[in-house]
Amino acid sequence: MKPAPFRYARPSTLAQAIALLGEARGEGKVLAGGQSLVPMMNMRLVRPAVLVDVTHLRELTGIAPTGDGGLRIGAMTRHAALMASPLVRERTPLLAEAARHVGHAAIRNQGTLGGSLAHADPAAELPAALVALDARVEVTGPGGERLVRAEELFRGLMATALAPEEILTAVDVPAAPGGWGFVEMARRPGDFALAGIVVVLGRPLPSPPLGGEGGRVVGFGVGDRPLRLRGAERELAGGGIDAEAAARAGAAAARDCDPPSDVHASAEYRRHLAGVLTERALLQAGVRRAGG
Repeated sequence: MKPAPFRYARPSTLAQAIALLGEARGEGKVLAGGQSLVPMMNMRLVRPAVLVDVTHLRELTGIAPTGDGGLRIGAMTRHAALMASPLVRERTPLLAEAARHVGHAAIRNQGTLGGSLAHADPAAELPAALVALDARVEVTGPGGERLVRAEELFRGLMATALAPEEILTAVDVPAAPGGWGFVEMARRPGDFALAGIVVVLGRPLPSPPLGGEGGRVVGFGVGDRPLRLRGAERELAGGGIDAEAAARAGAAAARDCDPPSDVHASAEYRRHLAGVLTERALLQAGVRRAGG
């Protein structure tokens, strides 16, 4: 199929891009990597009146270290660049691992971090990783810049806190935690995950569950957005990670999630996967925190 008629705009600055979206009055779309938007346009699931191409804007690219040991990553950074960056592998290796699981090589070469976040597919890897890392997302619109916690960016199925005239411009990622785990299950390499789990341990969090050391367990593909699995997080409070603790957290994760059923997997199977993958991701994180 072919997309419905639209106007194509290629602004030379971020300010021009924001102005074009404002003029579109909610009928504009931002073209970042285009790996999700273009197929949806071809199937006429979305019909923007104006397509605003920001792929060439250098002010939206780049990976830079921050003084607190974290990273500032431009929204137009490609998935392949996240995988290959020595800074990412050193400071936030979880992001490099999550990017490695995104689609196929052709998709990783074109797809962007900002595009993945703005598209907000509930089975996507990078949104879940950034929620687990407690990242901040920079959003720019007619009124200037604002920061949104990654957890608060996602409002529902492919729905975000972005206003129609705003553009996601960068992501601020805190310093790497002491331990992390990432596990997903897909039908074939490159397919969307049937379910996946991201775990972060060993870093003080704004509101650690029930005190203790704090930790985050985030599921993807098991709800309408990246889900904090808080029952599993409560099992982490104040204790080490061993097989018994991981099993308890896995059982709690299965109870917490609300997965969909589709032609690829039933809700019951995805719930079972959430439990098993939580156990595996927690054991990974425990080994990494111990220096393994």
